[in-house]
Amino acid sequence: MRDWLLYLVIAGVLAFAVSSWWGVRRLKAKHTRRAVWEETHSPEPGRQKVAVVLNPIKARSAEARSLIEAACAEAGWEPPLVFETIAEDPGFSQARTAVASGADVVLACGGDGTVRIVAEVLAGTETAMGLIPLGTGNLLARNVHLEVNDLQGNVQTALFGHQRFIDTARLTLENSRTGHSAHHTFLVIAGIGMDAEVVSDTNDGLKKAVGWLAYTEAGVRHLPGRRKKVSIALDDQPEQSRKIRSVLFANCGLIPGGIDFIPQAMIDDGMLDIVVMSPRSAIGWLSMYTKIVLKHKKELPVMTYYRSGKITIRCSEPMPTQLDGDPSGEATKVAVQVDPGSLLVRVKEGTEND
Repeated sequence: MRDWLLYLVIAGVLAFAVSSWWGVRRLKAKHTRRAVWEETHSPEPGRQKVAVVLNPIKARSAEARSLIEAACAEAGWEPPLVFETIAEDPGFSQARTAVASGADVVLACGGDGTVRIVAEVLAGTETAMGLIPLGTGNLLARNVHLEVNDLQGNVQTALFGHQRFIDTARLTLENSRTGHSAHHTFLVIAGIGMDAEVVSDTNDGLKKAVGWLAYTEAGVRHLPGRRKKVSIALDDQPEQSRKIRSVLFANCGLIPGGIDFIPQAMIDDGMLDIVVMSPRSAIGWLSMYTKIVLKHKKELPVMTYYRSGKITIRCSEPMPTQLDGDPSGEATKVAVQVDPGSLLVRVKEGTEND
């Protein structure tokens, strides 16, 4: 039985890798996500005050710091203020200190968690965020069309690139069993259900070895399982009852492997794109996978799409949640609302037309 499961996992990983490679080629040939708010624009000319929120445990963090300091020196600017994250404080106080220092741009150097925390602090301010992706997923960087492996290029874009406003989303979690509640900001995709189970159960060692493909192995293990009953309310409309495996809340939809998971999700349209997934068998999962990879427009009864400014989900028993690929605890109530045009991000010139 174990050998059979191992072969299944290997086959799933290989199939996903091949389809991902094909998806990357398609995206390079044609990508239809466009901006709807405004074109990119240049920062104010002159010297900039630069601050950096750096996760020092990430690979290439020291190299990133050196490149940033060298670029600022070459431009004749003051040395950047560098604030390193720690386990007890993954970036909140560091980002607040950076804003209080009067920084014109705060560079988030780390994985998706660091980026999300810096964005939560900067949202609603006039301070721009630069992206130095050093993580596994690097979700926001992919969705604003940065080359995630081009460290030198990303430093140049973060310091000297154009900028644009994008949406963020606010998520409130409540757990009636424990009395715990929390408020978070996310940038790309949050979810409740199986997707959060996969995120929580992904092997860290495998993730370091093969990167984002490690999520595929965890995904195969979590395919079996029962649907759970939840209520869903969109934009204060009456609740509807559904049996689901997972619900995703997307601000934008490009994920690792070149997969445009939700092609209609735009990062600055002031809306959330919601996907309710309710497969009951392997056939349901296979049909969903085929639709996503091949971009079929045919509707599936096990995969329903909605667009909404906000959504509330209630469930009788706590279900796991995730934010941009990071576990965020269990909840019996999840409320999500978009904040249109709330974050200023440094990007390459002209990426609104990609």
